Amino acid sequence: IDPRAQKMIRVNTKVAGPALSLVLASATMLSPARAFQTSAALRPMFQRMRSTNVGKRQTLRGGGYKFDDPGTARGVFHTAMKGNHDYDYDYLCIGGGSGGVRSSRIAATHGAKVALVECASGGDRKEGGFGGLGGTCVNVGCVPKKLMTYGAHFAHDMHDAEHYGWENANPTLNWKRFIENKNKEILRLNGIYKNMLTNAGVELIDGYAKLVDAHTVDIDGKKVTAETILVAVGGWPMMPKVEGGELAITSNEAFFLDERPERVIIVGGGYIAIEFAGIFSGYGSKTTQIIRGDLWLRGFDQDVREHLVTEYTNQGVDLKFNTNIAKMEKVAGGIKVTYEDGSTQEADVVMYATGRAPRTKNLDCEAAGVKLDAAGAIIVDEGFQTSVPSIYAVGDVINRIQLTPIALAEGHSLADTLFGGKPRKTDYSDVPTAVFSSPPIGTVGLTEEEARVKHKNVHIYRSTFRGMKHTLTGRQEKTLMKLIVNADDDKILGIHMVGDAAGGGIQLGG
Repeated sequence: IDPRAQKMIRVNTKVAGPALSLVLASATMLSPARAFQTSAALRPMFQRMRSTNVGKRQTLRGGGYKFDDPGTARGVFHTAMKGNHDYDYDYLCIGGGSGGVRSSRIAATHGAKVALVECASGGDRKEGGFGGLGGTCVNVGCVPKKLMTYGAHFAHDMHDAEHYGWENANPTLNWKRFIENKNKEILRLNGIYKNMLTNAGVELIDGYAKLVDAHTVDIDGKKVTAETILVAVGGWPMMPKVEGGELAITSNEAFFLDERPERVIIVGGGYIAIEFAGIFSGYGSKTTQIIRGDLWLRGFDQDVREHLVTEYTNQGVDLKFNTNIAKMEKVAGGIKVTYEDGSTQEADVVMYATGRAPRTKNLDCEAAGVKLDAAGAIIVDEGFQTSVPSIYAVGDVINRIQLTPIALAEGHSLADTLFGGKPRKTDYSDVPTAVFSSPPIGTVGLTEEEARVKHKNVHIYRSTFRGMKHTLTGRQEKTLMKLIVNADDDKILGIHMVGDAAGGGIQLGG
């Protein structure tokens, strides 16, 4: 063998397969024919190099191992690779949401044989639209909710336009057209996710998967095996037990309403309830929001929470704090709601947004030995490994931070750790968060309450003001900006904003 080729293979031990001859030809100045002959001769030696144990070996989670010697060829090996086992796949992902899609795609680019199982068809119709490739975010979460938020703000924009000289801006709402356009966009995104996965080499399986054991899943009655299994099935809206609860809807159904409701009652004090209250109010519905506590948005900065109450009240949203529904019943005029204090109210739609639960109910986790917590979330360690070493979980199903970017980060880092030779953890500190309320919220870092507990000397820089735009419109909408600083070293501890562009602007703070 040409000495130049031998030298080349020593310093480029990651080169393999059909590309080897091209690399030899370009890097060692061999002719293409000579390079092909040399690569063919080197393949047996290269295979031996891949399987030779050099240096002290350490076992990795999921069945892989690495060598201490940094000069070892490839440096990190993982047994969950095609040809090193008798399973159908190296990596099988249950769930086509953000975490599952990202993790399966990255694993495939690292060379693993990957399959992804998803049972829902996508967002073009109600029956299949609650799920699909892209998960909650694409189908019944961030994306359609943001589109609805855009639509709801046009009423304000048209009102404002009149004060800037644009007369007779009084169009009518075609709700069905909007929902059709929204569904088309979601279906387009479903297709983009499908193409991303197939182009990466991921096999898509249409079906409902359940865990059987450490290496087996049941997909609509067919057993499929994998050396490593990822559970990324996400979460599902919770419905508390209340008399007549079957009359209410959740955020899932809210995305597929045939008509805009004239009167809507939204139950919940979290960001999903707040977002939909702003959406329905913006679209012209008479909106009531029921919050069981004395304030909403638990966990957010106190000033942010109180500021948004003022904004929603000024917009005409009827906020009922310290209130609970006792029962609901169907009446001629719609749905009659009876509150615990005995008062009643009628509405066309009652929507519950009282939290989301990990979607593990029919996954047969217990049968496979996967432990759950009291809320039904899969228990994992810092590397997302469950109580069964070959089964991992990421995203909303582990109930850490229920945000799309978090699921993406978890899935990506897991694939890199298991298959890419790049072990790393997910950083949960200082995650920028946006709430699509009206006006929107942007927040990152500590709240004032948290900062005062952790630090002795805290300075607060706070400002509220009416934007210049509204000096003509007459609207009293105000922006809140708040900066929390450690006075001992001038380090910024938290940034909080309520106002236009808060959601996008806060990304800079992160």
